[in-house]
Amino acid sequence: MPTTAEKRKTFRKLHEAGCFVIPNPWNVGTARYFQHLGFKALATTSSGFAHAQGFADGAVPREAMLAHLREIAAAADVPVNADFEGGYADAPEAVAESVRQCIETGVAGLSIEDSTGDPSQPLYDFDLALARVRATRAAIDKAGGDVVFTARTEGFVRGRPDLEETVRRLKAFAEAGADCL
Repeated sequence: MPTTAEKRKTFRKLHEAGCFVIPNPWNVGTARYFQHLGFKALATTSSGFAHAQGFADGAVPREAMLAHLREIAAAADVPVNADFEGGYADAPEAVAESVRQCIETGVAGLSIEDSTGDPSQPLYDFDLALARVRATRAAIDKAGGDVVFTARTEGFVRGRPDLEETVRRLKAFAEAGADCL
């Protein structure tokens, strides 16, 4: 089985080479099945795991999600990207701590969303969203910088389909150090 460092290097190379299909296993069995089918990488699904555990999407406690990520990363011979939702915190410093813990699970990449979970204000204020991206980048860099970071803006998913705002956020997230958008 490849080491975590080897999986991270492979994952970065996959991104540099262009587009690829990355399926979403929700448990060890589906991870191994997708790997058996020949997929070069996997990405966890927060909603799939949540529903399989009897939770609503976004309601899985951080410790349970970290255990799940650790289990999937250990079971897979291919790189695993973590759907890490909003980083299990609002404040940038707390997001950075969650990201540090996520990296320790052995994932090759992780994504952080800018959605709040609050339907009345579905996206973080622009400046806070950007600070959260910067904090994530800093945590990844402090851990060695080899984890691929995807910054997600969720406006279209959360009922705020504003293309100009989406593009503004994506550009700012890229400038703040996101590897993928």
